[in-house]
Amino acid sequence: MLKKLLALAFAASLCPALAANEAEIRKTMEERLGAKVESVSKAGYLGLYEVYADGNIFYTDEKVSAIMVGGQLIDGRNMKNVTEERLRKLTAIRFADLPLERAIKQVRGDGKRVLATFEDPNCGYCKRLAKELQKLDNVTVYVFLYPILSEDSLRKSKQIWCSADRVKAWNDWMVDGKLPSGREDCDTSAITRNQDYGRRLNISGTPTMFFADGERVPGAIPLARIEQKLAPVK
Repeated sequence: MLKKLLALAFAASLCPALAANEAEIRKTMEERLGAKVESVSKAGYLGLYEVYADGNIFYTDEKVSAIMVGGQLIDGRNMKNVTEERLRKLTAIRFADLPLERAIKQVRGDGKRVLATFEDPNCGYCKRLAKELQKLDNVTVYVFLYPILSEDSLRKSKQIWCSADRVKAWNDWMVDGKLPSGREDCDTSAITRNQDYGRRLNISGTPTMFFADGERVPGAIPLARIEQKLAPVK
């Protein structure tokens, strides 16, 4: 019992110091990065601290004497990408919070499984993804038009959104290469709002996918990986 109490007392004595360190690191990093720091925590490797700011993970020591920018922290024991795993957790959202009314909704089969994507109509990887998603069944796919590549991307997005059948117009272009045509002067505020929303989520590339558990996956990934993510949690 005495040993247990001593251990608890020792751990408690460290908490204020750790909190102070994290507060100091947050303050210093905000000054040096010129951005709001969302979180500071022990990385668990080499005495480093993980600093999450502006949609990115940085690493530093307790004195902020050096800052690692854009690096990937790999666990040498199992070669797991620690940075990538942490980013998935830190950038996760609540799927129910997505403004689904501003997306093109495609339902296949019973539609029970759900997936949301942010896509630019001129994105080659998005076209590859669109073809792959055609192979899925029993799924509802929400496509958010997110034109970030060019003015032509915005024009195509508006034409697709203004189409009488948005799903058909989207698939005609993304899957079959049939150019969208027709008006682009309907209410396209959904697209502008998607752009603003995506920027708030730090979505800087397309496609970016969100699954039911809120996990964000940037880029086109193999269909097998998508199926795995869509599988119900047992």
